[in-house]
Amino acid sequence: MDRLIEAINTTQNPSVVGLDPTEALVPAQVVASFADEVRESVESEEELQAAQLAVAYYEFNRTIIDAVAGIVPAVKPQIAMYEALGPAGVDVYAMTCEYARERGLYVLADVKRGDIGSTAAAYARMLTGVGEHDPWSIDAVTVNPYLGTDGITPFVDAATEADKDLFVLVRTSNPSSSELQMLDLADGKKVYEHVADLVEGWGAETIGKYGYSRVGAVVGATHSEEGKALRKRMPHTFFLVPGYGAQGGTAADVRGMFDADGSGAIVNSSRGIIGAWRKSGKYSETMSASEALELVGETAQAAAIDMRDNLRAVL
Repeated sequence: MDRLIEAINTTQNPSVVGLDPTEALVPAQVVASFADEVRESVESEEELQAAQLAVAYYEFNRTIIDAVAGIVPAVKPQIAMYEALGPAGVDVYAMTCEYARERGLYVLADVKRGDIGSTAAAYARMLTGVGEHDPWSIDAVTVNPYLGTDGITPFVDAATEADKDLFVLVRTSNPSSSELQMLDLADGKKVYEHVADLVEGWGAETIGKYGYSRVGAVVGATHSEEGKALRKRMPHTFFLVPGYGAQGGTAADVRGMFDADGSGAIVNSSRGIIGAWRKSGKYSETMSASEALELVGETAQAAAIDMRDNLRAVL
């Protein structure tokens, strides 16, 4: 986690922007503006919509990245939004990660992988690349721990080899997470507490110069008291904290997930930043595509600064 912590220290901002574009989050005129260009490049009419959205997503992402670079230390593209578009979307995912890296951002691939054996090892190669080639341009991945140590060890090994990181789901922010994570175990612990202990152990051999291992934990902002307890329980585990903003989490909610020095966590906001243009009151359907993208960038930057300042105030 050393590079992430250093990026946070440089920007003085423990926040990450989720790059999770959807058709509703990209201004319609931006999508429409690529119709003619894309039509010339696809082989059939059936491919047109996916290809057009993919190009629009990339221009949208570049606008967001340009707006927040230097303000935030990291971005977190969620691969599901891109895979939904097929091969064109996967290409845009890789291009987005590469562009973010070029702008100096730490790139956290939100892929939530979870498998065992050779399949887990293959998934983990997203971290190591192929020979000298790094096709994904990422710094970390998210991982699901449901399959236990067999599903995590290949990622720890790959992260160690490539000097990268992973974040394991521990206490997530979705409403139904309690159906599994809050179940009582025979020893009196909750399921999520047992997973927390495993995560702390999985990273024990990889602790860096700032006292945190390369195996992080995903802890939702909507569980502030549990997050505070997990901070004490997991002294060497860096937290990725989703659920800020649109899901209801606030700066005050996440304060207890940081350590005494104001380190130990990075807080994610997706829709609250990339969709800020929709709540600005400045958008008009009569705008040109370039005007709409300019508004997207301006409002994303303002929202990122507001989030940074709110976190600074409680830290």
